[in-house]
Order: sequence, then C-alpha cells, then structure tokens
Amino acid sequence: MLLIPKCIDEAFLDLTGVCHKDPIAYGHRIRKAVVRATGIPVYVGLGPTKTLAKLANYAAKKWKKTDGVLDLSDPVRREKLMRIVPVGEVWDIGSRTAVKLNQLGIHSVWDLASQPSKRIQAQFNVVVARIVMELNGVSCLALEEIAPDKQQIVSSRSFSHRLTAYQQVAEALAEYCSRAAEKLRRQRSVTGCVTVFIRTNPFNPQEPQYQRSASLKFAAATQDTRALVATVKRLLKELFKPGYNYHKCGVQLSHIQPESLPGQIELFDICDINSPKENRELMKTVDQINRRFPKTISIAATGFDQSWKPKTERISQRYTTDWRELVKVKC
Repeated sequence: MLLIPKCIDEAFLDLTGVCHKDPIAYGHRIRKAVVRATGIPVYVGLGPTKTLAKLANYAAKKWKKTDGVLDLSDPVRREKLMRIVPVGEVWDIGSRTAVKLNQLGIHSVWDLASQPSKRIQAQFNVVVARIVMELNGVSCLALEEIAPDKQQIVSSRSFSHRLTAYQQVAEALAEYCSRAAEKLRRQRSVTGCVTVFIRTNPFNPQEPQYQRSASLKFAAATQDTRALVATVKRLLKELFKPGYNYHKCGVQLSHIQPESLPGQIELFDICDINSPKENRELMKTVDQINRRFPKTISIAATGFDQSWKPKTERISQRYTTDWRELVKVKC
C-alpha cells in the first residue's frame, strides 16, 4: 500500500506488510503523530498504486466524512469515488488533457479507468496510458527512495518593477545564477551548458515587446559560481537592448552530470583565459558560510543594485521553518 500525507509537501510511503490488518487505523495514527510533532494537519490516502493513493488523498481532503483518511484498496469503494470525481482531478492530468478527454466523452475518473490503455496511448501518450493502468490497480510508477538528481536547473523571477538599465538586469541574473549554482553543488553535479533569457511583459501589448535567449556550452563542465556568472554576463551583453522595459529574466543550467565523472575537453576548443579557474574548495566554503549566515556572500555581476528584487511585504510568514517568525502568544 501507499500513503500520502499532504499539506505543505507530500510523500509516498510503501506500507506493504506494515498495516494490512487495519490500514485506516494506521493512517489515523500517522495523522496524530504528525500533528503532535509539528502542529500541521495532514491528509492520508491509501491505495495499491501511486495514482490511486493520490486520488484517495484528494477525497480525504475534500470530504469530511472520511475524517482525513481514505483507503481505496476495495474495488467497490474505488468505483463509487471514481464515478463522482472529475477526470481533471487525476494526478498528472493537466487542464488541456482534461479538455481533450471531455471532448471524447470522458468526464469522470471512472470513464478514464474504463478505457483500454492501448487506445488512450494511441490518442494521447504513454503517460496517460500508464495512468489508466494505475487507476485499475496495476502499478506502473516505481517508488523512489531517493529523489533523482535534476537534469536541468532553472532559476528565474519577475521583477518588482520594469527594468531598463543593463546593470540592474545583470545583477538579477547574477543572483539567479548563484542560486542555480548552489543547487547544482548541493546534488554534487557540474553543468556543461548555461542558457540566459530576458523578456518584456507579454501581457502588456501597449509596450514594445522583446524576448531573446542565448546558450553557451563549456569546454569543461563546471560548478563554479564565478565562471557561471562571468558567462551569464557575457551572454547578457549580446542579448540586452536599451529602450525596453524588462519584466523577467532567468538562467538555466543543462548538460548536468555528476562531479565525480572525468571531464572531456574538446581538442580544438579555445579556452577563455579571462574565465575564473574551477575552485571547488572555495565554492564549498562559500556554501558553508551562506548556510550558517544566509545571504552573507554574494557574487555580483557589476555592482550591488538590489532595486530589481520583488516586493516581500505580502509573503506569508514562515511559522514552521524560521525561528524569527514563530507565532507569538501574549497571555
């Protein structure tokens, strides 16, 4: 069986052989333990596949009669629920796919589960076909004990106001690049390619529109923030055009591989002598300092102009993750 507690985040657990006698009681036991330890309410869904467990979790959260726990191991109970839940609520069924399914007369989860998987694969793709099989109790999605390393890392944000100066956009890209590099080092990887994009606001047709991106492959894969920021700055000089109100920019790291793999350098590649040399020990020290004292060290592109940063006065407080934002009760 699989279980999903869901509130701030979610997780899959393999409960095979753990609670076969009374899974509902075991689900309530976990709910009480989480609330007692964290104060966060969770909802528990159980089922023979990951998709059914997600569906059970949806119902446990939506209907109070379930008391926060629902088990879909029973085919009769499973069918009753599927007949009343819209197909768009199924895990990995997006809004566009749901519209296409509705056009084919597939409106409920039961309608989808009743379709031949081969027919669905021919009309959609193998992902939707697997969902059909999962809804029928055939497990197609493996339970990952350790999350796989990311194959692409993207860091991007919209600005608090429109930017027109090169220096402001460069500073934003430098910070986004630093965040992406930290994630890269956290999973002990290196990147072989960096992509930069900038754009104006596409939802404001009254302003001149501009959108460009550029990529650069490294001769040797790197995880050094200084080398990445230098490359991003070089790409931005090619992309940036004055006279536009820039709304968003971002950095994407791709061609990611483990740092333990030996690097392959092209024979006729021309090395950039101005690019900083790889220094993993330095980057490790920077990460340790920033973990202990957040945002202490920042590698800037041109200066320290922070006017581009989005406004934070409406961001929800982090009651469960930051000691400084714990709820204060006055008696």
